[in-house]
Amino acid sequence: MAQFARDPLRFVQEAFPWGRAGTALDGERGPREWQAEILGEIGRLLERNAAAGFGEAIRLAVASGHGIGKSALMAWIKLWALATFEDAITVITANTEQQLRTKTWPQVVKWFNLMEGRERFSLGETAIVSRQKGHEKTWRGDRVTWNEHNTEAFAGLHNLRRRIVLLFDEASSIADSVWEVAEGALTDEETEIIWVVFGNPTQSKGRFRECFGKFRHRWVTRQIDSRGVPGVNKEQLERWVEDYGEDSDFVRIRVRGEFPRVGANQLIGPVLIDRARRNEAVSRLSDPLVIGVDVARHGDDRTVIFFRRGRDARTIPPIRLRIPDLMQVAGRVAEAARTHHADAIFVDMGMGAGVVDRLLQLNVPGVIGVEFGGVSHGGGNVDGQGGNYANKRAEMWGEMRAWLKHGAIPDDAELAQDLGGPEYGFNGRDQIQLERKEDMKKRGLASPDMADALALTFAFAVQVRGGGFGGTPGKMAVEYDIFADI
Repeated sequence: MAQFARDPLRFVQEAFPWGRAGTALDGERGPREWQAEILGEIGRLLERNAAAGFGEAIRLAVASGHGIGKSALMAWIKLWALATFEDAITVITANTEQQLRTKTWPQVVKWFNLMEGRERFSLGETAIVSRQKGHEKTWRGDRVTWNEHNTEAFAGLHNLRRRIVLLFDEASSIADSVWEVAEGALTDEETEIIWVVFGNPTQSKGRFRECFGKFRHRWVTRQIDSRGVPGVNKEQLERWVEDYGEDSDFVRIRVRGEFPRVGANQLIGPVLIDRARRNEAVSRLSDPLVIGVDVARHGDDRTVIFFRRGRDARTIPPIRLRIPDLMQVAGRVAEAARTHHADAIFVDMGMGAGVVDRLLQLNVPGVIGVEFGGVSHGGGNVDGQGGNYANKRAEMWGEMRAWLKHGAIPDDAELAQDLGGPEYGFNGRDQIQLERKEDMKKRGLASPDMADALALTFAFAVQVRGGGFGGTPGKMAVEYDIFADI
């Protein structure tokens, strides 16, 4: 193994049973081209640094699209580092404990069990440790979880005149404080130090982004488009491109391996909001009148009753209430529904379950409770799991964002602020999820009560009532591209 100490590519080619019948690699020829290039680059950098006396750490950052084999490559680097250098220390972490436990570490386990020479190490639940007597603490590879309030797991990571390898998976979502503590591992002189960070470029700011910007003179960087990698589901990638657009931030992040544009994590931008405030959309007689009710009971939040008919949300002014009594709120909603002959009333069930119950007791037609955290019913739902949206609230906001391109809203500064407040991200299923109200308040923003009430009017498809409510929960009548240019 020592002959591959500065040649990780040869190690990967020789240490695993590529193409061997009866193994998990039967039919496999070796690492993918991009993986081989990264391994080769590490080898070249090691040779260069060795000639310079290892005065500088090797720093390598890879931003990529989805599904290209990042976790496998990280596993190979970790195993190469351990297997080819006595008393090497390696640490691997990820953006979340779940990612580390269920995705990153299982890849390490898989490839460890395929590796030649594995009998020299013991594989545990959270570490790989040398079997050589007296080296159990000095020759090991650990998986380490972190949180912003306990970054000390990375403090004191030193291995003078030996080898240290630090690996970050899904690095875009690892807190800056963890990066700062990890910097402390780069101070040992005459030591092989390799810091490798991988991830989808989901954030337009933070330390991972700075590897490609502010600190790019310190890092060797690669950005990899998933479409150029064999073995990736190209049909799924093309569906994303078709649905969201080649230059949408969804495609930039999940396919092209490029960072979102500055401010792109704001779901609804100011240009779109300003356009909707100036639009002169006119509703049609066939358009149903829909009411959205966002219910609040305490604090600075307010209950808001919002009205929308087709493309027009201006004709009936929204009603703002500071009433903690849900029965009184229900009375005001019932009065508004009957006065304006509403075809559907969608009520937030988070605080409004009592309002829904009371409206049903009053025989108000068209009342449906909406669970913000429930499964979405539209937005490209192809697997019964909510399609492109993490939950119902994200779906409604997505539908509302698409509607704003042609819809008209009141020229109301508070509504405009609400619409532009929430940011979005992606969960582990690559579904869009909206920032929580609690997190917005931590950023100093108010709860977007008015915007949530308007979003509720997009909960389900609605028909004009003819002696009864004709709408049925289901897929929205029109699918929108919520990431089209604004």
